[in-house]
Amino acid sequence: MAVMGVQVVLSLLAASVMQKMAPHCSFARWLLCNGSLHRYKHPSDEELCALAGKQRPKSKRDRRVNGVMDDKPLSVPRDIDLRLDTSPITTVDALVLRYFLEYQWFVDFAVYSTAVYVFTEGYYCLADPQKETNIGVLWCLLTVVFSVKVFFMVMRHYFRSEEGGERSVCLTFAFFFLLLAMVALIIREDYLEFGLETGLASVSSNLESILKQRGWEWTLPLAKLAFKLGLVAVCSFLGACLTFPGLRLAQTHLDALRMAADKPLTQVLLHLSFLAPVLVVVMWIKPISRDFLLHAPMGKQTVQILSDSAYNTARLWTIIGLCLLRLAVTRHHLQAYLGLAERWVEQMRKEAGRITVLEIQRKITRIYCYVSVVSLQYLGPVILTLHCTLLLKTLGHHSWGLYPEPHPLPPAATAALPRPGGKDKEDVRAAVEQITGVLGGIFTPLFFRGLFAFLTWWVAACQVVTSLFGLYFHQYLAAS
Repeated sequence: MAVMGVQVVLSLLAASVMQKMAPHCSFARWLLCNGSLHRYKHPSDEELCALAGKQRPKSKRDRRVNGVMDDKPLSVPRDIDLRLDTSPITTVDALVLRYFLEYQWFVDFAVYSTAVYVFTEGYYCLADPQKETNIGVLWCLLTVVFSVKVFFMVMRHYFRSEEGGERSVCLTFAFFFLLLAMVALIIREDYLEFGLETGLASVSSNLESILKQRGWEWTLPLAKLAFKLGLVAVCSFLGACLTFPGLRLAQTHLDALRMAADKPLTQVLLHLSFLAPVLVVVMWIKPISRDFLLHAPMGKQTVQILSDSAYNTARLWTIIGLCLLRLAVTRHHLQAYLGLAERWVEQMRKEAGRITVLEIQRKITRIYCYVSVVSLQYLGPVILTLHCTLLLKTLGHHSWGLYPEPHPLPPAATAALPRPGGKDKEDVRAAVEQITGVLGGIFTPLFFRGLFAFLTWWVAACQVVTSLFGLYFHQYLAAS
């Protein structure tokens, strides 16, 4: 352990435990298969024929008439009194779910990543290792990357749809979020206090001394412009990926409220979890958040309720608390989605005409088979927001309030880049330390504070826009 370091040993242990324990102990599998979620089973051909007052369907041999096969599909009236049976979701049932293995691996990795981060935070608080790299940051960065990968996987599934309507919705929202991101980046820091401009200014000042040594100082404005254009493109992509999760959240929220009509406390928790992204967005609007708490009006005087560092700490804890609240009501949202099968049957009974037995069975089965996709759409934004917040705390040099907050002063980038014509037997460790020092001087805590504050705010803003549009769509457009 002295050779490898405590954090490396813990990281290897976490990866080994995750691999070995996944078949036996999985938080993601427990979340779906703990017996609290009930799926609706599709009726058999015999049950549907009995409800329609028809005889039992014939076998293929009996359906031959004069040697010719009768290929007419079996159908029943739509207004039959169909009641669906329910059964708890078990581990065996979950194996047929679409993207279940991807869902299980992603959620379990996020859990282990959070555990490693908590350990490293405690380790840094107690031991204060100055020369060690925080490996919890690496786990959080991987979780953010895997979150985006999962969003892209689900969005690619919508793009492969035969109808094409989902593809048009994603492209429309991508263009809308492209414009919204450009607007957000030009708003002054007096209104949206990301600190992104301050961080870019510190990077530019530190990078200028390095570029001047090579005569490349003219590339500095281009680099700043390229960074902002790249950030806008990433925001547009994230907005497109978060479109259908937001629309799905609005639908399950409305259905969960109907299911909890006689449970006022559950309804309050559902409303709070739905409004959580709104609160996250508001916490970065300076006039109604920081300025109000730092200069609260009390008659003719102003009172400072919180300091700057205390407000930053309270904002971090608030986001984590809202993520835990979202996680606590996961079962209500997933059960509300599974209840779509029963709602579809009720809607079918109000219609006239006939429907094939196979279509009924396919519709009910399809709703259940996509519950893992819905789980990814619900938990993905929560995991992404949580780990962006953790990165904001660590890389931005914030504090949990348990120990003093370090000042994010940008160190001067005095070290020069290693030249190609150096010594052949240069010490590898010295070279790594030199490169790390240069990168640490360029990408300062002020830069990371602005970047991850903006990303955290942007994920919440995308959820607000898409979920509010989903409420309008499911309450007015879909009902008409």
